[in-house]
Amino acid sequence: MTQTFAVPAAAPDLAAAHLLARLAMETDVSDVHADLEARVAGLVVVDSRGAAGWDQGHLPGAVHLPTARIAADAARLVPAGSRVVTYCWGPGCNGATRAALEFARLGYPVKEMLGGYEYWVREGFPVVTATGLVRRPVDDRTAPRTAVTCDC
Repeated sequence: MTQTFAVPAAAPDLAAAHLLARLAMETDVSDVHADLEARVAGLVVVDSRGAAGWDQGHLPGAVHLPTARIAADAARLVPAGSRVVTYCWGPGCNGATRAALEFARLGYPVKEMLGGYEYWVREGFPVVTATGLVRRPVDDRTAPRTAVTCDC
């Protein structure tokens, strides 16, 4: 037996339920970028990092709302009925998860953006900085250099 299947795979129906649940709670940077470009109505992207992270760069159109302030400030900054996507630094940080939990507790439909700010930048999407809108070159370990999306 291989290492991959040393523990047998889940039954297909159980696997489908698990994977559907993950997709109901998570999204990725490419899908968020596509929705922002399409100006999807009712979508609010929330940067849950602190001021230093926000100042370093953030997604165009994002709302800055650090996790510790969500309970107090969400109703003022995020319209009721909005669909929220949270992000933080990257895959090594669970700040977006904590932020998404706060929004869920407040009754907002919410998803966490996998990869966070790190993968947004690595995939070559624009960020807002003090000097304006900037893009870094695509990191070909995270996205193809010659395509708009990964086509996955």
